[in-house]
Order: sequence, then structure tokens, then C-alpha cells
Amino acid sequence: MMKKFTQVLSGLLVCLVLFLPLNAEAQTSTRFQRQSLISADLSEEDLSGETLQLREISDANLTGADLSNADLRGSIFTASVMKNANLHGANFTFTVLNGVDFTNADLSQAILEDAILSRAILKDVDITGADFTNAVLDNQQYNQLCEMATGVNEETGVATRESLGCF
Repeated sequence: MMKKFTQVLSGLLVCLVLFLPLNAEAQTSTRFQRQSLISADLSEEDLSGETLQLREISDANLTGADLSNADLRGSIFTASVMKNANLHGANFTFTVLNGVDFTNADLSQAILEDAILSRAILKDVDITGADFTNAVLDNQQYNQLCEMATGVNEETGVATRESLGCF
């Protein structure tokens, strides 16, 4: 009961963040202020440390991209491909990751607090030290991630297994 309440509350918080009247361009790296990231081909791009807050990134190809330590808070990713991407230490807090393919991605030390990972593909991902506190996951994803959950997030201090609620 408490987990379901937390998931609903997380979903409401994500919606609130996404619909606040903020100027997303002002919080985005100058490299991407005017560039549309819908259907963008960013495969093999070095986006490490970039600030891409509150962006819509749909149908984008991020295969092999380096998004390590990127700030992606409050962004919406829909049907994008992040196969073999380096997402080490990326911050996905309050991010919607709908239908994203993370096959073979490095999500170690990533922060996915209050993220929504509906229909995301998490095959062969490295989640060592990732923080999934209050993340919304499908049952299959939950079971899959709990089987491989290890480590503690260096920034939040939360153990991956604890953040997932693995028993």
C-alpha cells in the first residue's frame, strides 16, 4: 500500500515539475539552447557534464553517447535509444523515460529519484550504485533490477537495493 502511494505521489510530483511555467532554455547548456532534440541523432556524441534540464528528447538516437554526469532533471525522453550509452553519474531526477532502450548502458552511480521508467528496456545495464528512490518501474523491470542491484550511490549515500525496495 505504501509503495503504491509513493509511486502515485512521485507521478504527481513529476507532472508538477514538468508543467511549471519555467523557461527551459535558460537552464539548458548553450550548446543545445536552440537545437531541437526531437528525432536528433546524437549517437557517439560527447555530452558529458551537459545541462539538459526540462527538455523533450523524443525518438532520439543516443547510441554510444557519453552523458556521464549530465544533468537531465525534469526532462522527458520518449522512445529514444541509449544503447551502449555512458550514463555514469547522470542525474535523471523527476525524468520521464518512456520506452527508452538502455540495452548495455552504464547507469552506474546514476540518480533516478522519482523517475518514471515505463516500458524502458533495461537489458544488460550496469546499475552499480544507482539510486532509484521512488522511481516508477514495471514489475518485470523491478524483478530484473533487483537481481543485479549492488553498490551505494556516492552522491546520495543510498544503496541500490534499498532504493529499489528489493527484499
